[in-house]
Amino acid sequence: MNYLGDWGKEIGLLGVGWSKFGSEKAFEDDSMVHLHDVYEEISELFIPEKEASRRARDDGRDTAEVEKQGIFAERDGLSKRMEDGEPEEIRFWKRVRDSTINYYKHEYERLSVKFDEFSGESQVTPESIAEVESVLKERGIYEESDGSWIIDYSKHGPKSLGVSVLRGRTRSTSYLLRDIAAILDRNKKYAFDRMIYVVGADQDVHSQKVFQALRYMGREDLVAKLEHVSFGKAQGLSQQLGEVHLLGDILDRSIANAREVLESNQTEHPEIDGTDGSAKVLGYTILVAQFCGLSKRASSLTFNSKTLVSFDGETGPNLQLCYARLCAKIKESDSDDTTTLGPRSFGLPMAQYPDVTDAAYKSHEPSMILAYLFRLSEEVSNCLEDDDEKQKENGGGESSEEPPEAVLAQTGLYKLARQVFDNGMAILGIAPMVSST
Repeated sequence: MNYLGDWGKEIGLLGVGWSKFGSEKAFEDDSMVHLHDVYEEISELFIPEKEASRRARDDGRDTAEVEKQGIFAERDGLSKRMEDGEPEEIRFWKRVRDSTINYYKHEYERLSVKFDEFSGESQVTPESIAEVESVLKERGIYEESDGSWIIDYSKHGPKSLGVSVLRGRTRSTSYLLRDIAAILDRNKKYAFDRMIYVVGADQDVHSQKVFQALRYMGREDLVAKLEHVSFGKAQGLSQQLGEVHLLGDILDRSIANAREVLESNQTEHPEIDGTDGSAKVLGYTILVAQFCGLSKRASSLTFNSKTLVSFDGETGPNLQLCYARLCAKIKESDSDDTTTLGPRSFGLPMAQYPDVTDAAYKSHEPSMILAYLFRLSEEVSNCLEDDDEKQKENGGGESSEEPPEAVLAQTGLYKLARQVFDNGMAILGIAPMVSST
């Protein structure tokens, strides 16, 4: 399930921005880029008002005076009209949502990723929202404060979670309230055994608030089935891609860099051809190596699609090169040629694969699998280089002194290594590149 932030005040803010900066022509030309631009423009215009509200709060003054006018009032009013089902606002929301889903379906398809369902905040049922509020009120957790309905976590514990608004002065529901209610909806619909939130580390506190609210409601049974798997923030996107860095822009940049390196390395690495198909596969592999493999998922990373296009070291291209060379060697060994195959040293690393995948599964840590594949590729590459050297020593085509059964066994080991690569890369969503030779 891909859960979209398709409701609430942020959509209200986008709607205000559309009324000021929206263009039908720009939307038709590239809807996602235009919506991004509109959101950036209105957000910039909104900064002074948000700062005024923050100063009022810090000074102990009522923020209502600031927030009942200007963009605050426009945003909150549009959000409330959405919740009330006003036709014009609903048409705008649906248009934005449909455009967003179509965009992401297309971009994820490029990565061979398919979601069974695109859900979102807008799909949370009023019945579940009412259930959350009712139970929290009955248990003395939900209280009114300055016209808003809140949970004071500092009063009920843990104190570190502070105070959160679940329903604002305008009666609009908050992201937190909708997220709590969404769990009830999913439990009714799917009766899930486990639900894992794969969300950025900046949502750690929010997740704690959601889970704690369920505890307040007496739903420890649901909390026991929930887990937040966080990941670090990607930095450096603006330097690489400019101010707009949508998923499609990231994919296009990575493929362009891959195409450049293929064009410059075609003579040195003939196993990998320079076709557009290879550039796409290599570009996606570069991204996986950056976002899933260079460090543990919770660590922030600096996005740089140019630093990892090298065919040397622990990089996506080098992993693909090793795989392509391995396939070429298997193809060669399956022929009548009995070229000498050097001693194998990667039997032990292959035996470790089940333990690595089990540990990666339990810890939700994809970097463990990629790190393992890098180690295996180093061992395999060393063996392939030894084979090449021995072939040269034998005159390039002379028969091996090894008996045929030994050559057959060694070829079988290569095939097992290829299977391990296939399995590990498939888990990471990497499509292997077959040798062009």
